[in-house]
Amino acid sequence: MALAQQTDILLLDEPTTFLDLAHQIKVLDLLADLVGAYGRTVVMVLHDVNQACRYADHVVAMRDGRIYAAGAPADVIRCEPRQGRLRHRGARLIEDPATGTPLCLAAKRRPRATGPA
Repeated sequence: MALAQQTDILLLDEPTTFLDLAHQIKVLDLLADLVGAYGRTVVMVLHDVNQACRYADHVVAMRDGRIYAAGAPADVIRCEPRQGRLRHRGARLIEDPATGTPLCLAAKRRPRATGPA
């Protein structure tokens, strides 16, 4: 409905939730096209750090209901150890080789417990 109304600003709360990956990418690509081709402003809540880094020009990270960090994805989420403003337990950040944006990867799993043979 918002697309049909051709609004200048779209406010979206987790637009990719419950979508499979292919449809998530289609939605985010469509939104990126609206920004690039039509000058729309899109403000959205995403919990997927990788999607936020890949698609956003500006990210705002919140903690306990307050703004914790804001800026370009590479300024807020850094790839260098201990220099990023956002750090995730059990994860490591690298530079995405395709886009140059931060990419969050799961850290190595703990070894599985072995039971009796």
